[in-house]
Amino acid sequence: MKLGIVTDSTCDLPGFLVEQHELEVVPCILVMNGKEYVDGKDITREEFYRQLPSLKMQPTTAAPSIGDFATRYDSLLTHGCDHILSIHAAGTLTSILNIARQAASEFPDRITCIDSASLSLGLGFQVLAAAEAAESGLPAALNAIESTRKRLRVFAALDTVEYLKRSGRVPAAVAILGDLLRIKPLVDLINGEVKAVSAVRTTSQANERMSRFLLEGGSLEKLAILHTGAEARARGFLNGLMQKASQSVPRDILMVNVTTVIGTHVGPNGLGFAAVGQ
Repeated sequence: MKLGIVTDSTCDLPGFLVEQHELEVVPCILVMNGKEYVDGKDITREEFYRQLPSLKMQPTTAAPSIGDFATRYDSLLTHGCDHILSIHAAGTLTSILNIARQAASEFPDRITCIDSASLSLGLGFQVLAAAEAAESGLPAALNAIESTRKRLRVFAALDTVEYLKRSGRVPAAVAILGDLLRIKPLVDLINGEVKAVSAVRTTSQANERMSRFLLEGGSLEKLAILHTGAEARARGFLNGLMQKASQSVPRDILMVNVTTVIGTHVGPNGLGFAAVGQ
């Protein structure tokens, strides 16, 4: 069985991995100053994060259309795929999965849509697991996704909660923490739900807390350092992490400037990680 893999641009997978595994990535839409931008094509992430703090109007985002997904599905099936796995951002946080399912209904029994219950490389690592197991068939790919999800941790230290508040997607507990004396909240993404873990007053304290949380989780199979226009902070965090690490860490650690359609809601200067334990 030839298995096709489809995901959306919130997966944050670097282009070389998309090409290596022949993935189909359907882009979301960023709306900024009344103009639509195709995620990953019409504006660079670096330029977006440079502009974001000075924008007078909060950017908005939109999911791909049913037609966007249907076109990709039809192309894969026409070109020899027997079945398609369509793996997407948490259904509790975005409408992308629901739209993919509507498109999949046009191809009965040929597409399986999966809720990753995650975002960014939390989704991306599940997509990679499916792609790596695809040659062994659909059951093997589904098992690989489930195994990865069970071992997944996605954690972030937000520089501010202002952007989440504007978007209306911030949990009350996180908003309260962030409003107290400009405290910086640390959040965990678990089963599609953003949960406030704790809060600190400074960036250095946030980095230290996040490093401790990551290292206490044991040996890692995969790791990605995530940031929203804060590459220097991300590299400093990684350097400090490697000096402290006593357990096994992956040789190839991804450094990812998070996609615009996520950064719109979490704001600039944030830092996080997605990790898969061994």
